[in-house]
Amino acid sequence: GLIDCHDHLTSFGYDLMGRWGRAEPRSTRIMRVAKVMEETLLTGYTAIRDCGWLDAGYKQAVEQGLMPGPRLQLATSPLSPTQGTQDRSSPSGHHQPPPLDPNLPRGIADGPDDVRAMVREVVRAGADVIKFFNTGFGRETQSGTTRSYTQEETQALVDEAHIHGKTVACHALGGPGLRTAIEAGVDSIEHGCLLGLEPDLLKMMAGKGIYLVPTFTVFTFHATQGNPHAQAEAKGFHRQHMETVQKALSAGVKVVAGTDAGAWEHGNNAKELELLVEAGMTPMQALVAATGWAAGCLGLADSIGTIEPGKFADLIVVDGDPLADVVLLQDKQRIRLVMKEGQVYLDRLSGVPPSKTPTI
Repeated sequence: GLIDCHDHLTSFGYDLMGRWGRAEPRSTRIMRVAKVMEETLLTGYTAIRDCGWLDAGYKQAVEQGLMPGPRLQLATSPLSPTQGTQDRSSPSGHHQPPPLDPNLPRGIADGPDDVRAMVREVVRAGADVIKFFNTGFGRETQSGTTRSYTQEETQALVDEAHIHGKTVACHALGGPGLRTAIEAGVDSIEHGCLLGLEPDLLKMMAGKGIYLVPTFTVFTFHATQGNPHAQAEAKGFHRQHMETVQKALSAGVKVVAGTDAGAWEHGNNAKELELLVEAGMTPMQALVAATGWAAGCLGLADSIGTIEPGKFADLIVVDGDPLADVVLLQDKQRIRLVMKEGQVYLDRLSGVPPSKTPTI
């Protein structure tokens, strides 16, 4: 099965009300997310790392068989300091309301002690991975090279997460925030557009086993449909972003597939593999980026990601050879069978409909 290391299953567009979760009743949003989760599974994605705003109830519902969906790894609430990416306000100055879901912490913390406390809150809320923003992106006051947390705050966050046995995913595009995160020992860098400009950081990442999740898909969206600041940054970073992948691979960094889905329609996660190939990866490398290496990024290499005795039977069958044309994975009709943990969720081979777990 395929793995997306960076998704936002509760996000539907980047309009203000949508991002605040106020565009529709919470009950409607729950049903919408349930539909997206099933559709994502049926496109061959058997595992998803959700990097923000999906609460633990969805994971429990999938595990209990209440709804079909991929295997989930959750960040719940991402962290940022005051005025960071998690701390949003409207153009008129109205501050972001508390999370619509009462189970989610606010995620805003300042100073090493408060950062540690917020990590504990997020762990209590059911997080499998601690996600934080150490640069901005697409905002006048928070660009992709603006550092969010100090070195002391970043180290406190990483140390506290690791104390609780959680991996750490860091949103960082470039500049001091990127360096601070890598030096602190995060487990993955999300985006990392300007990493190729700093070869010493790539060497450090390889030495520490830090994964790179470039998320090309979201930047193709921002380059054409984002706000003016996001468009300018996405277009300006494009060349360096593409070069970063080749330099990362040459340095020994494992590059994995993640879409940052949520800004646009869900269900086309395999687009990222096409973009990774455009950035210079071979089709085989792109497939490994969405399977074996991706499982390692999630800390699940012992149970998923490759076909081996003792691992879960997360399998897909496709009509065609993705090593010859990786784009075919985006054609839903060519996904012939989807199996997760030995249970068949899609079967276009036998002509017999699989027993279907009921959707909410």
